[in-house]
Amino acid sequence: MTHIRHSIDVNAPLRAAYNQWTQFEDFPLFMEGVHEVRQLDDAHLHWRADRQGREIEWDSEIVEQVPDQLIAWRDVGGPGNHGCIRFSPLTEDATRVELEMDLASRLPASDQAQHETDLRRRLEQDLMRFKQMLETQGQESGAWRGEIREARSLPQSPSQPPSQSPPQSPPFEV
Repeated sequence: MTHIRHSIDVNAPLRAAYNQWTQFEDFPLFMEGVHEVRQLDDAHLHWRADRQGREIEWDSEIVEQVPDQLIAWRDVGGPGNHGCIRFSPLTEDATRVELEMDLASRLPASDQAQHETDLRRRLEQDLMRFKQMLETQGQESGAWRGEIREARSLPQSPSQPPSQSPPQSPPFEV
């Protein structure tokens, strides 16, 4: 199992950075090798991506999601990865986005070191592309403000029916 931890500071308010990350179907816009992410329900995603030269598909489950704080997941019947992404305010207009992942590898020990180096580079570049995308847009493309505990979506507050998306953050300047 390879443990990777990387963070990046994004010139966007906390709410905007978190909201953009909840737009899982936008992941192919900044994640290398990811062709499609389909949200099956509040806590389940279906992925299609290239890994080590071949296309694979798998499902993942969001096990915890707390608005403006974190999203944690695990693969279900796939590569066996799990991790979380945390969001911390730096200033009113800047946010630290920290990715922590444990990745399963089925490679021989002789190839493991290069594979880990490649994974770290790819994830670092994915975060850079996320930063660039959000800062260029000047506003998140959508939002989901629900909460998930133990892979179950918690009821939303009566002031916000589930069928309604919360308002997006106002545009921000970089």
